[in-house]
Amino acid sequence: MKKIGLIVGSLRKESYSLMIAKYLLKELDKNNEVSIIEIKDLPLYNEDIDTKENEPKAYKDFRNKVKNSDAFIIISPEYNRGIPGALKNALDVGSRPYGESAFNNKKCAIITQSPGLIGGFAAASQLRQVLAILNMPTLLLPEVYLSNIYLVFDKEGKISDLKVKKILNDFMSAYINFIK
Repeated sequence: MKKIGLIVGSLRKESYSLMIAKYLLKELDKNNEVSIIEIKDLPLYNEDIDTKENEPKAYKDFRNKVKNSDAFIIISPEYNRGIPGALKNALDVGSRPYGESAFNNKKCAIITQSPGLIGGFAAASQLRQVLAILNMPTLLLPEVYLSNIYLVFDKEGKISDLKVKKILNDFMSAYINFIK
């Protein structure tokens, strides 16, 4: 049994990323301990306030949740062909102080989505660059870029598109094998 942390790149209460995370949570939680690790309360990373004597509580809490997880899935939208600022900030907070990254050597996978046709490809590419420097082995295949995301859910926020369910279920099988 693995402790899997889901990190959602969007701060919006009813975001598509969160809806996907809730689907993964329900499906993965059958054989693992899965939780969503919140990033919304993290102040912007600032080394001036991040000292041993005065580590902000939000930083400390986030880092402890990351340290207590065995592996991660990042579910994120794409903003302006890149990573949302809140997500990049969370990765920065978790990787500090220098030499003490809470993410070090923790396996990860990426799911991106967008209302457009590219499905968050640029954000996923940027995330791969960041995860490489954080020493986070990242699942290479299957890649998951969900396009036209607004068409995937029913009125209750549940995935109604059977093709997307299959993509996510295949992804979860590969991910579980990857983190074993």
